[in-house]
Amino acid sequence: MVVHLILCAILSVVSCIAIAATPERPILVLGDSLSAAHGLAPSEGWVALLDARLRSAGTPHTIVNASISGETTAGGLARLPALLAQHKPALVMIELGANDGLRGLPIAEIRANLVKILDAVRGADAHGFLIGIELPVNYGPRYRDDLRALYRGLATEYNAPLVPFLLDGVALDPALMQADGLHPNAAGERKVLDNVWPTLERVLRKELESRISQSDEAKR
Repeated sequence: MVVHLILCAILSVVSCIAIAATPERPILVLGDSLSAAHGLAPSEGWVALLDARLRSAGTPHTIVNASISGETTAGGLARLPALLAQHKPALVMIELGANDGLRGLPIAEIRANLVKILDAVRGADAHGFLIGIELPVNYGPRYRDDLRALYRGLATEYNAPLVPFLLDGVALDPALMQADGLHPNAAGERKVLDNVWPTLERVLRKELESRISQSDEAKR
């Protein structure tokens, strides 16, 4: 027990970063332009910044960014089987739905696609991680509320971690957004990472505890 406490104290210096992944089982990010560093150098996007943070902590865990601009839940679903087969991720961070919402697609259709994505992730022995989005106010309160509730409901149903709004504190700040008003600038991407990190860190900490427990059981 003392050894375990010391280990956790040491690991806390690097944010207790660990996950049930090896270099062969990375973290996969399945997203749209908000995760594809649209309008920026790839290294400035929040996904690349996350990868750099994990590497700077001395972990071997890698990030595979499978995000593409314009992606929808249907497109992500179509691409997912090949991505799961190729990368065999331990965790899939799902940032999809913005383009569906901007096109006004029915909430039920968006939900059906996300359910299939989460089922495929689970079927590949990986864990799902949901990242929600918010739509502009001109889409009306009912549609916006229903989309927001969709992410919350799926997170509960699948016991999946949830970042409620990727652009929280960013979307309405012109100093953090590009001229198109839709995508963060380099400073905004750093804030986006700060939005994602606390939830992801809790997942990593939980997995660390699980690893320690499994190691302890194996020694008995």
